[in-house]
Amino acid sequence: MIIEKASIVFGWCTVINLIVLMIWFLAFSRAHEMLYRIHVQWFRISRETFDAIHYAGMAFYKVCIILFNLVPMIALRIALQA
Repeated sequence: MIIEKASIVFGWCTVINLIVLMIWFLAFSRAHEMLYRIHVQWFRISRETFDAIHYAGMAFYKVCIILFNLVPMIALRIALQA
C-alpha cells in the first residue's frame, strides 16, 4: 500500500515538474526578448550566455526530473509487480 502511494506521488511529481519545464520553455521561447531585458538590468550578460544558461538549466532540470521522479516511479511500479 505504501509503495503504491509512493509510486502515485512520484508520478504526479513527474507530471508537475514536466509542466513547469514546459512553462519555462514556452516563456523562454515566446518572451525571450522581455526576459533578456529584465536579466540585463540585474546582470551584465550577453545574449549567447543568457541562452546557454537557460538551455543548460532546462537540460539539468530535465535530467533531475528523470533521475529523481521518473526512475523511482518506474522502480516502484516494477517492485509492485514482483
